[in-house]
Amino acid sequence: MDRPAWAPRSIDVSVPSVSRIYDYYLGGSHNFEVDREAARRAMEFMPGLPKIMQANRAFLRRAVRHAIGEGVTQFLDVGSGIPTHGNVHEVARAADPGARVVYVDHDPVAVAHSQAVLEGDENTGVVAADLRKPQEILADPQVSQLLDLERPVALLLVAVLHFVEDEDDPYAAVAELAGALAPGSLLVLTHASYEGIPLPQQRAEGAVDVYEDIRNPLIMRSRDEIARFFEGYDMVEPGLVPPPLWRPETAPEDEDPYAFSGFAGVGRTS
Repeated sequence: MDRPAWAPRSIDVSVPSVSRIYDYYLGGSHNFEVDREAARRAMEFMPGLPKIMQANRAFLRRAVRHAIGEGVTQFLDVGSGIPTHGNVHEVARAADPGARVVYVDHDPVAVAHSQAVLEGDENTGVVAADLRKPQEILADPQVSQLLDLERPVALLLVAVLHFVEDEDDPYAAVAELAGALAPGSLLVLTHASYEGIPLPQQRAEGAVDVYEDIRNPLIMRSRDEIARFFEGYDMVEPGLVPPPLWRPETAPEDEDPYAFSGFAGVGRTS
């Protein structure tokens, strides 16, 4: 298999990656045939998967603008994926040129491409680390250099927690990361769920099985299970809702039915 110039030598280009599959759903070019094949297999069961990802990204952009509007200009984006148009630093800078962003991902392609895109940008950093090891994220020098943890930070966990299995205790990981942030910080997250998918659950399970097959299990949680991540937070209106219903900028009735799959929310520490 041909290895593109942007692909780090260390990665196995024969193994699919969830961040590259996500990139493919969003129309990006940093994915391999093995990623596209897995994506197409999942779409045989859930043809609206790209619409779900687009709704996630649209929510992320609205949440970033909301954060800036609330005076939060520092962002820690964990599970940030491969940079696409309208990424966090672009949206944040459009609202506040001094905004600072640290991207964190454990996929080598996501990290390498982020570094290439952001080279020479003194207000952004890229960290190779895993959400399941919060201490490694918090201890990274780029985090302390770029973010002032004595001031509010927006912790972004968009479309990542559903890849953390229960045995790895995602609740503890989120609590540890959020616990290091100043009062007034924001928790911004989206999470996959069978609730809202315009298909019988049995059919949607076929797409979930594809992720199981590529050893990146997709953990579908209920609304109540997702709400647990926000324990101790004041929920920003309208609370935990399907992504198109969170402070929409266009009429939700114009959205694709798949866009209402899963949940999105923003919480604030007091």
